Amino acid sequence: MRKIRLHVLLATALLGATAASAQQAPAEEPGWAKGRPKTEAAQRMAPVPAFPIPTAADKLPTAKFKLPPGFKVETWASGVLDARALRQGANDVVFVSTLFVGNKVYAIVPKGNTRETKTIIDKMEKAAGIEYYKGSLYLATHKQIMRYDGIDSKLDNPGTPTVLYDKLPGGEDHSWKFLRVHQDKLYFPIGAPCNICDPGEYAKIYRMNLDGSGMETVASGVRNTVGFDFDPKTGRLWFTDNGRDWLSEEIPNDELNVVTGPNQHFGYPYCHQGNIPDPEFGWGKNCSEFVKPAAFLGPHAGSLGLKFYTGKMFPAKYQGAMFIARHGPWNRTIKYADVSVAWPDGKGGAKVEPFMTGFVENNSYLGRPVDFLVMKDGSLLVSDDHAGAIYRISYGK
Repeated sequence: MRKIRLHVLLATALLGATAASAQQAPAEEPGWAKGRPKTEAAQRMAPVPAFPIPTAADKLPTAKFKLPPGFKVETWASGVLDARALRQGANDVVFVSTLFVGNKVYAIVPKGNTRETKTIIDKMEKAAGIEYYKGSLYLATHKQIMRYDGIDSKLDNPGTPTVLYDKLPGGEDHSWKFLRVHQDKLYFPIGAPCNICDPGEYAKIYRMNLDGSGMETVASGVRNTVGFDFDPKTGRLWFTDNGRDWLSEEIPNDELNVVTGPNQHFGYPYCHQGNIPDPEFGWGKNCSEFVKPAAFLGPHAGSLGLKFYTGKMFPAKYQGAMFIARHGPWNRTIKYADVSVAWPDGKGGAKVEPFMTGFVENNSYLGRPVDFLVMKDGSLLVSDDHAGAIYRISYGK
């Protein structure tokens, strides 16, 4: 009898301890935190949220921006909450996507000497990827890619879109999209579902026909690209790629890359910035197996939009150059952000230098650039999701 009681007491104690342990089990780490050191300084770092409301026009940092001689910048639109990708439709309408805060797509419509910002698609989770092509607006969320036909005449009611592809993996980390049409193919990324992991069929750039058929891989080993464009001279695809987090504050760099052939692998998760083997996944691999970056873009730079300048307004030096939005780091003590410009060197590399600065003051973000649009007059629009604004850069002696 005593043995039975003892067994019952032990079983009860064990169940109680198990229940207490279950109650105290830590919540699962988000993907962005994988690999984060346990130091107090690192534990304090987390992604910088976008502003919950757009910044008032008179509070924008426009007057603090610095550009090369002859260039000027002005506020083109304010109150555009979470402004991300920029595309131009007919009648000078500019479409603007959003991401975490907005969950919508805007159309900025000329109205005489002013412009009206209207929401044309609302309550669309991670509505970040947009492209305009031959009268249709393409929209990619983290779950599907769709097309709104005849959008120019349907701004007040775009109607039900045609779903082109509904097998995107969804999720949170690096799941948002960037779209570009080139030679009747729609290009888009599927980013790694984590900071560092075996990505499987993630971490690639894909393309498909405009009707959603014929999906194929363009490039592999691409951790998270949120900006790419095609060189108008060579047709080659250039893209920014965000390096992994938590190796250190100074490494690895974000990358500027160029696709020069089929089946190329750009290193993730095995090798970072072309010369740093990953401490977990780099075993048995050699960085020489992968395509080297064309240029470094800075540690944890958050490099996003990339656009070749195809206008005529800017000096000859900038025609054919790439403009790159360095959104700025969140897991780095010293913050920085700018619009950079890069020139291909014809040998697979590129020269990069700052172009528009002033986004950071007292180590805090005043704004964070995201994407670009070359306007018909040759001026350049820059979106800012942090301040909810769009700036216009022009040149005149």
